Amino acid sequence: MRHEFFKEKGTFNFTCGSAVKLSIMASAGLQEELSCSICLNIYTDPVTLRCGHNFCRVCIGCALDTQEGSGVYTCPDCRETFQKRPILYRSIALRNIADHFHSTQTEQTETGIFCTHCTQSSVPAVKFCLLCKVSLCHKHLRVHSKSAEHALTDPITFLENKQCSIHKKILEYYCTEDKACICVTCSLARDHKGHSVEPLDGAFEKKKHKLRQLREKLTSKREETEKGVQNLQVHRREVQEKAAGVTDRVAALFNNTRKQLERLEKTTQSEISSWEKNISLSVSNLIQQLEMKKDGLYSKILYIDELCNLKDAISVLQEQESDSGDFWNAKDGENADREGHDNKVLDVSDLDKGISEALHSGLSEIIKGVKRGINLLEPADIVLDINTAGNYIHISDDLKTATQLQLNQNRSEIKDRFQCNQVLSTRSFASGQHYWEVETSRSGNLRVGMCYPSIDRKGYQAWIGDNKKSWCLRRWHNNDSNQYSVMHDSKVTQLPTKFSFPKLRVYLDYEAGQLSFYELGGPVRHLYTFNATFTEPLHAALCIWRDGFIKICG
Repeated sequence: MRHEFFKEKGTFNFTCGSAVKLSIMASAGLQEELSCSICLNIYTDPVTLRCGHNFCRVCIGCALDTQEGSGVYTCPDCRETFQKRPILYRSIALRNIADHFHSTQTEQTETGIFCTHCTQSSVPAVKFCLLCKVSLCHKHLRVHSKSAEHALTDPITFLENKQCSIHKKILEYYCTEDKACICVTCSLARDHKGHSVEPLDGAFEKKKHKLRQLREKLTSKREETEKGVQNLQVHRREVQEKAAGVTDRVAALFNNTRKQLERLEKTTQSEISSWEKNISLSVSNLIQQLEMKKDGLYSKILYIDELCNLKDAISVLQEQESDSGDFWNAKDGENADREGHDNKVLDVSDLDKGISEALHSGLSEIIKGVKRGINLLEPADIVLDINTAGNYIHISDDLKTATQLQLNQNRSEIKDRFQCNQVLSTRSFASGQHYWEVETSRSGNLRVGMCYPSIDRKGYQAWIGDNKKSWCLRRWHNNDSNQYSVMHDSKVTQLPTKFSFPKLRVYLDYEAGQLSFYELGGPVRHLYTFNATFTEPLHAALCIWRDGFIKICG
């Protein structure tokens, strides 16, 4: 049980570690100094004689009592004589040391190897006799036989770990071929004859050297493995961030597609309704014309009936001759009516054909947009061009954040610099699909959009959204509330949708002529899409006033 405790704590092994040996020896030396020479135990309430020797108060008291009748008192250690019973001086420092040592004995009894002969108290052993197979403390070591057969070694917990199980001799050698610890007799025996044998300590040092080398290799592999784990963790985070971005873009794509389908549905239904109204009006006109013709024909029929009822042949024949030819040519009128009807009434199959063509065209455009959107773009790498920044805008060191200040930055006057609180990106886009995202302050007036590089740099017309060369989404604080709108060529379109404006995405499809704005930070919401024919490269543009800031993400 003691061995298991030592193994768990890492303090001892089967042969006792050197640290434990030193601890035991130090403890044994200290115990000898703190032992009363009368009772041979640790001092209890130690006192000091005038000669300087220390004893337990009870022990020296008993010794002095036996000397009462002799007329002289002597120190049990140095035999110094005293004519009177010596005064006992209490040794407080020694008592504290002894008490502290006593308190540590419990720990020593759990971790040490103790003297076999000290049965009344647990005294750490300092040597082990291989012949007697006993552990000896300092006191019992002094009286133990010093003959050669009584070989002494350091204290050991289990003798069988040090002794050859066959010859009962100390294991002193190591057979490198059999990888076994052997005694001197084993080394001369037939089983190990001709084998490479070396002293146990030498083999021990070699084994430790190999273990250290192995440890270095394992440590290196562990560090490589740790790097691999870290790289995989980084990759996992990148995958998660990528998936989150793709999820946002797909959500925006479906949201935009649904809106386009709804618009196409409304347009198609409107066309169907318009077609139905036009055809109905045309048919109504034809019905009116035919009703009039029908009445005329009925009049002719009645007149003919009257003629047929006449008895006078001359009257009937003369009426036929005097009437016009059209009246009597019923076949020709019938052909003319049929031809007019066929020309004016459209076939109902024309509706299916027309609507089919319209749906096919509309759906084709939507599919093209889906294909462009499903191309899951990476966010564009955008930095701000400080050479365009107005003097009351601070640009961060990473060229990603623009903040409106009250302090004039006093930048050099160059042709590209805005006089207003505005800044452009260094990068421009002249083709393809791109998007970029921004985070904004919750206060202040802001504009986020894109513009041509030929935009004015001075005057009111320089603000993005207030000219034909720029498009923007605007937040304007008015009457203790924020109002949101989009602007182009000074034309303002209010956005009815309420949104917080903390994070936005700007999406550009140059060839399709579309510039779209989306709200992020929750479910992706499409806010507005400008449709235009772009004729110049487009730069990202930011405009800030009233202590706001805009930060480009990524």
